[in-house]
Amino acid sequence: QVQLVESGGGLVQAGGSLRLSCVASGGTFSSYAMGWFRQAPGKEREFVARITRSGGRTYYLDDVKGRFTISRDSAKNTMYLQMNSLKPEDTAAYYCAADLHPTAVGVTRADVYDYWGQGTQVTVSS
Repeated sequence: QVQLVESGGGLVQAGGSLRLSCVASGGTFSSYAMGWFRQAPGKEREFVARITRSGGRTYYLDDVKGRFTISRDSAKNTMYLQMNSLKPEDTAAYYCAADLHPTAVGVTRADVYDYWGQGTQVTVSS
């Protein structure tokens, strides 16, 4: 059983920055890949970013490339999402997720992830 707890969301003006954190407990942190998803009201949950077990490879939604950076710190069992140059369309609830059986297939699909956090709200004002 893996528990994930996100933090760091809030209200920020367009062009601003936020850093989300996701603390994991249970299991072996370095053995699972992790990702960030987001869901805006009335929309489906959307892949944002993913990082491999070692942190050596990352994947991003095209719209956030160059603005968001995913990283992980195994010593702290924590994953991060640094979000810069935020836009109003980035407004959503952001969720972290753990993939306990990572492969290179379907990394952007929500159904490959086994555990989810409760979400943290990010609101970007124009």
